[in-house]
Amino acid sequence: MKSGLIEKLLEKALESEDETSSELPFEIGKAYFIRTVTYHVVGKVEEIKGAFLVLSEASWVADSGRFSKAIAEGELSEVEYVGDMIVNTSSIADACIWRNKLPKVTK
Repeated sequence: MKSGLIEKLLEKALESEDETSSELPFEIGKAYFIRTVTYHVVGKVEEIKGAFLVLSEASWVADSGRFSKAIAEGELSEVEYVGDMIVNTSSIADACIWRNKLPKVTK
């Protein structure tokens, strides 16, 4: 690498350091279907605070039904709307971008 490129990369890294910066692959304002080691949740990321995701419009997913259909079409078998939720990222097994309307009804 050229010296100037290294300096620019270091400068960029230092600029982005603040209390909400993170190497986590989540973007503020995007919705995700998140599977943790004990439960599933779907919601929109409002903030990333250290090792925690602060979600809005969040729902606990008791049963996603057919997983591929849930992700593609937003159809969930059993879901409970909770509103705001905080998820510890250490418990996340995997996540998918949720491109569907967020559920706001318990079913």
